[in-house]
Amino acid sequence: MVKYIIFTDLDGTLLDHLSYSHHAASHALKLIKGKGIPLIICSSKTRAEILPIRRRLMNKDPFISENGGAFYIPDRYFRFSYPFQKKIKRYKVIEIGTPHKILLNVLREIKDETGVSIEGISEMSIQEIMDFTSLTKREAALAKKRGYSEPFLIYPAHNLLRRDSSQRVMCGVKDERSWINIVKREILKKGFKFSYGGRFFHIMKDNDKGKAVKILKKLYAQKYGNIKTIGIGNSLNDLPMLKAVDIPVLVKNYDGRYERGIRLKNLYLADGIGPEGWNNFIISNLKFEI
Repeated sequence: MVKYIIFTDLDGTLLDHLSYSHHAASHALKLIKGKGIPLIICSSKTRAEILPIRRRLMNKDPFISENGGAFYIPDRYFRFSYPFQKKIKRYKVIEIGTPHKILLNVLREIKDETGVSIEGISEMSIQEIMDFTSLTKREAALAKKRGYSEPFLIYPAHNLLRRDSSQRVMCGVKDERSWINIVKREILKKGFKFSYGGRFFHIMKDNDKGKAVKILKKLYAQKYGNIKTIGIGNSLNDLPMLKAVDIPVLVKNYDGRYERGIRLKNLYLADGIGPEGWNNFIISNLKFEI
């Protein structure tokens, strides 16, 4: 019998883009919990941010943080030995990413060399993060606890002194595409990775959602034998995860559109935005299979 394993992004996927609620996916979450299907969070969020979300979901499975910077396996989850780098509280940690302080240094270098104003989330005040993301004060503080990645914003070089939210450059602003391309080019030139995840740009190095998923797939195959993996995401930084699973699923973004940069032959397009699409796919496609 096939054992299903589900990997999921959070923001804009299992969690609503604006409210961060998983309520619209409650029916599907209840279904997979009742069937004992592992649900692995695979997010750009930090470990500190993911832990309270897991508690709300009553989730006890492994999770992947910071776009594959590291993943955390609860003690005694797998009843066999496997390599890991360290232990944090009740978790065995497998590290893939580069230390956070190195990423900050690279961003500072690029800022100095190009004249483009870059603001990392580590440099933002709690209030600025709250204003830009609608996170609570506690959630904003947890977002600053980085280990393997740095989300950041880009401002036009000619507006260095006007750093209010109206000047923040996002992918949809065509007039400022050149500033984004300059920063992206410099990040890649220095041997690091650049991605976009819905609100922020991200700099990483060895982080890889796909690599983390593949390692966990092997562990689950050792545990269950015949497995089939599902990956659900909404943005470009989910692409490595979607490539690594058997059944990749894309939900609609908050604007009602699918991410145009994701093209896979076996890609499923879920009917609905974020958690609504997540719920619809699970109910429609797995209810009679599991």
